[in-house]
Amino acid sequence: MEFEICLSPPVAVSDDALKAFNELKLGKKIKYIIYKLNDAKTEIVVEKTSADTDYDSFLGELPEDECKYAIYDFEYELGKGEGKRNKIVFYQWAPDTANVRSKMVYASSKDALRRALNGVSTDIQGTDFSEVAYESVLERVSRSAGSH
Repeated sequence: MEFEICLSPPVAVSDDALKAFNELKLGKKIKYIIYKLNDAKTEIVVEKTSADTDYDSFLGELPEDECKYAIYDFEYELGKGEGKRNKIVFYQWAPDTANVRSKMVYASSKDALRRALNGVSTDIQGTDFSEVAYESVLERVSRSAGSH
């Protein structure tokens, strides 16, 4: 019995995707970036960038039934008068209601994007909105910062 192994080619990260990330990281003009796979599923591209600082606006960009990647410049208070901190957070959004094939393609393509983005402090995997809620992310970010 012969088996044919069908490996899809690795997904590329577009130059615009890297450029937007560097603008967010260095320029501080962008608050978040929504990434998607192009129609051919061969490249990760920018779907949207925004300077909107409202976290709920960011969450509103995550569709209920489609996978996305996102980067968010997460700002939070340390407490005890220690000031504010910023952490760059990577989101892999794969809602339970998304198409199974889409979830598989996004899961297998994630590493290409993550390796290309230097300076991300925390990874969040979301399958529903409770996992990406501000308080949930705040807990993960502040735990990774060792500020408890």
